[in-house]
Amino acid sequence: MGNTAKASENWSEIIAMKDARIAKLEALVKYYEEQFRLTKHRQFGAKSEKSEYDSAQLSIFNEAELLADTSITEPELVEVEKHYRKRTRLTTDKLPEDLPVEIVVHELPEQERICSECGEKLHAMGRDKRRELVVIPAQVKIVEHVRRVYACRNCEKDGCCVPIVKAAVSEPVIKGSFASPETIAHIMTQKFVMGVPLYRQEQDWKRRGILLSRQTMSNWVIKATEDFLEPIYDRLKELLLAHDIIHADETTLQVLHEPGKPPQSKSYMWLYRTSGYNPQSMEVKHPIVLYEYQSDRRAKHPEAFLKDFKGYCHADGYGGYHTLPDNIAIVGCWSHYPRCMIIR
Repeated sequence: MGNTAKASENWSEIIAMKDARIAKLEALVKYYEEQFRLTKHRQFGAKSEKSEYDSAQLSIFNEAELLADTSITEPELVEVEKHYRKRTRLTTDKLPEDLPVEIVVHELPEQERICSECGEKLHAMGRDKRRELVVIPAQVKIVEHVRRVYACRNCEKDGCCVPIVKAAVSEPVIKGSFASPETIAHIMTQKFVMGVPLYRQEQDWKRRGILLSRQTMSNWVIKATEDFLEPIYDRLKELLLAHDIIHADETTLQVLHEPGKPPQSKSYMWLYRTSGYNPQSMEVKHPIVLYEYQSDRRAKHPEAFLKDFKGYCHADGYGGYHTLPDNIAIVGCWSHYPRCMIIR
């Protein structure tokens, strides 16, 4: 009986120690879970502090729509004194062979080409060479279009009507605006290729002495997109859907200030592109890649985009593609296949 009682006490102590250990570990896990949740919230959650630049910094695709206001008239064009700013940078990377090369030769003055030992004339025995990459900043100027108007002097005296002829002149890219194709292309390249928000471009214009607001640039971007880029997009879409094989995929992104959706919700950018396969040449000479923004991932979006397509659509395992009409055959992706098998 004594040994049994002693063994029972030992087991009770071990169990108590285990329970204490488990309780300690559970509290520790709970602490780490809370820290992880707070970290995720700080990283991805909504912030209480608001900045006027929040949309410009975080919104990639809809900044122009947020800032555009067609009711605001453009500011008067004021001529400023031209100024140039030199900006050079050395690089040790490989330089392209097709860059223009300006050669600057540094010579000794004639009176210094005398030997310090014997006084005879020095001759050129060799040369040292180094290269610099020189950056010439973009120049900003005003192009003033003067259109001549002609009339007939004789008809002005004796005729009952006077014909007036005007010289031919190119139409402005945006009527009633001082925007040029080069300026709009620069703004769009800076924003969508280099990732420079319009508010930073506004500051850069101001440093050049030019007051060009974000609202004006937004209006230019949207108007130029509607008039010139959308027709190109529609034509590329026609050519894309004429192919027999295409690829499709979608990815998430965050869009701020979208009507009816909280900022933390997911939106989707759908991508459609031509295949790399061609039965004749085994390659596509002019590949086409098109993006289409949608606020959700419903299958009706690829169905609407591909309504004129007949052929093979190469996609991942997302079920939305498998509800497309029968004239579209969905083919799987070998890169996704091993992962799907592991998951199953």
